[in-house]
Amino acid sequence: MAISESPEIIGATAMTTAMAADYGDSVRRRASAAGGATVRASTSSSMAEESEDLKKVSNGEAGDRIVDGADNNDSERNNSDNVNGEGEAKVVNGGGAQDFETAIRYSYRPSSPAHRKIKESPLSSDAIFRQSHAGLFNLCVVVLVAVNSRLIIENLMKYGLLIRAGFWFSSKSFRDWPIFMCCLSLPIFPFTAFLVEKLSQRRRISDPVVVLLHILISTITILYPVFVILRCDSAVLSGVILMLFACTMWLKLVSYAHTNYDMRAIAKASIKEDELLMELPYDVSIESLVYFMVAPTLCYQTSYPRTACIRKGWVARQVLKLVIFTGVMGFIVEQYINPIVQNSQHPLKANLLYAIERILKLSVPNLYVWLCMFYCFFHLWLNILAELLKFGDREFYKDWWNARTFEEYWRMWNMPVHKWMVRHVYFPCLRNGIPKGVAVLIAFLISAIFHELCIAVPCQMFKLWAFLGIMFQVPLVLLTNFLQRKFQSSMVGNMIFWFIFSIFGQPMCVLLYYHDLMNRIGKSS
Repeated sequence: MAISESPEIIGATAMTTAMAADYGDSVRRRASAAGGATVRASTSSSMAEESEDLKKVSNGEAGDRIVDGADNNDSERNNSDNVNGEGEAKVVNGGGAQDFETAIRYSYRPSSPAHRKIKESPLSSDAIFRQSHAGLFNLCVVVLVAVNSRLIIENLMKYGLLIRAGFWFSSKSFRDWPIFMCCLSLPIFPFTAFLVEKLSQRRRISDPVVVLLHILISTITILYPVFVILRCDSAVLSGVILMLFACTMWLKLVSYAHTNYDMRAIAKASIKEDELLMELPYDVSIESLVYFMVAPTLCYQTSYPRTACIRKGWVARQVLKLVIFTGVMGFIVEQYINPIVQNSQHPLKANLLYAIERILKLSVPNLYVWLCMFYCFFHLWLNILAELLKFGDREFYKDWWNARTFEEYWRMWNMPVHKWMVRHVYFPCLRNGIPKGVAVLIAFLISAIFHELCIAVPCQMFKLWAFLGIMFQVPLVLLTNFLQRKFQSSMVGNMIFWFIFSIFGQPMCVLLYYHDLMNRIGKSS
């Protein structure tokens, strides 16, 4: 509340009344612009009446037109309206008219209390979360940009541009043609799964045979890329992309088989005994399977919520952002992460303080790359794909950065995988009498196996670092849940999450896999 605009109205006191009486001779009532006459209040009765008016002003009966918030704006508008062509502004007081200047004169007396309520400082522990911190957030962004700009300039001046000419593409990429051919041949397996479901719908094969065939198809979907990568001397990045593609297809095939199995059971329960030889009444179409295999989801449905049109301009902007952030990732990897990793030692074999220094130095650029990777894939790429396919449900992630526990993080950061786990692992386990804790452990075990496959197979070594990193989060789930119940604070668990996940966990895994990979390459050469 600006002091120069709206007075603070306080409780009436005897001193205010006395001062009003002392100044009574100088108080003049002003008539409207039409009358234009000024009458001096000379009688004692008029002085008493004015004193009562001032007491009403001090008590706040008329102050609502002058004080806090939106009412202050109303007073200013009334003031400006009355001043224009009609003399000075008026303040309504119980049907009478009190001079606005007089109200201001007596409301800002030195004896008026300036402190009337119990209030907390904005940054105190009781009030900090009730305040808006948008300005501090803007300050952090400005400082972050300034500091990192200085570091980038200093790095370029000291080491020069370290990005190699063949970073994006080189003649060695042609060695990965078996990887490319494997990617092109993987769609054979969804088509085979469709034939199995079609035969089952027409009652040509029994349910146990259907289950066995789906297990065989999904298993080959994983083993086939593993065999190709291990047999070929391909680049690590190409192998990672192929394994991610194969694991995604495996998850989709499991959902396709599981969902059709459930729809088949519902269809059998809905038909009569004399219709047992007929084709089961549930949808098995190649169109729905093709759309599912390219859609940004891991859960099969016969239909999905769809948008009305494709926003071509929006897609172009997202593609541009994808190119920019991919370039930023490449720059950080080549300019910062590679030199740090190459100048480090194996974290389990080096001096403890040296290993901690390397991990902390690697943590910041690694965090930037991981955040850029998340933004590029989960926000930009999946939204581009959803827009092109008119896929309506685009909740690919939630606000995982506010996660108070590791359990919340796993529920929010990758919504397609979370929905798949809930639909095809967690609740099926509960329906079969498996305890909740065991069901959660099974979900973590599946995630750990696929993380290890996506890293160990392209690196052609099985050290189980990724597997152990995922399974280590199971006790962290219990720990952060306990701390959340004990302290009822969102900051404790969130800080543990950021420290373990970004400052310690990922840089440690990068150093471990890099040095083990270099040792393997050195021994093979």
